[in-house]
Amino acid sequence: MIRETPWTLLRGYLMGAADVVPGVSGGTVALVVGIYERLINSVRAGSSALGHAVRLDWQGTKNWLARVEWSFIIPLGLGIVLAVVTLAGLLESLLHDHPVQMAGLFTGLIAGSVVISARLVRSWDLARALVLIGVGVAVFALLGLRGGVSEDVVAQATDPQLWAFFLAGAIAICAMILPGVSGSFLLVLLGMYTAVLGAVTDRDLGTLAVFLLGTVVGLALFSQLLHWALQHHHDTMMAALIGLMAGSMRVLWPWPGGLDSTELGSPDEFVAATIALSVVAFVAVVAVGAYAQRREQQEEAAINAASTD
Repeated sequence: MIRETPWTLLRGYLMGAADVVPGVSGGTVALVVGIYERLINSVRAGSSALGHAVRLDWQGTKNWLARVEWSFIIPLGLGIVLAVVTLAGLLESLLHDHPVQMAGLFTGLIAGSVVISARLVRSWDLARALVLIGVGVAVFALLGLRGGVSEDVVAQATDPQLWAFFLAGAIAICAMILPGVSGSFLLVLLGMYTAVLGAVTDRDLGTLAVFLLGTVVGLALFSQLLHWALQHHHDTMMAALIGLMAGSMRVLWPWPGGLDSTELGSPDEFVAATIALSVVAFVAVVAVGAYAQRREQQEEAAINAASTD
């Protein structure tokens, strides 16, 4: 088990690196490196333990905590934190100095995630197609409202209150259990991506503590709900998530202003570089996602073969 720790740290770093970049899912990376099921089992056990603790059921809390694979979760979490700390500053600098090119990169990443997520839907029908279209159109329209907000609201978005960090953490952490959905992308959608990166690079421990508390609460409240939804309404849930990602492409459109605008301007600068970055990002995400799906199918086949022996 000790010999596995360095590899678990590395896997956590890869997941953290993916979580920092909008469009790349830490859950997808967990699938690629073969730890998704272990991660989900420990997350569910931990969230169940927290639920029992809230109800003051200490025996139930103890029983669920015993099901958490701590020798795996702790080094994995350390790897994720290390990646966030070491990469956040670089991304914040790139977003400030090259907003258009970075928006193009993120656009390609999200577009690739849409393709990968569409492959995760086992059976398409009219109802699921309508869910995808309805969610996508609604998100696209709602994001358009951000273009007409007042300067006071913009100022609040650039300097959010602590409750906003709490809410952002609670929502973004759910992407960890959804391959194809990026937690950083959800932060972009909420308008909190730059603020959270800034808190990390500035070592604002108070703000980060509130954000992390939100992630804990989010896991406790949403992981069981998301697990139920994916178990009983998998394809409909995935269709809604795909619509969410597709509609949110509005905020990622590079021109004008990169991620700071939801206006849909025509290409006016750095066109070739922006398009090239978008295409490379799209191909990379699709390739990684395809590999992850093949790996999952191989593992399922191996499990089924072992159960029949």
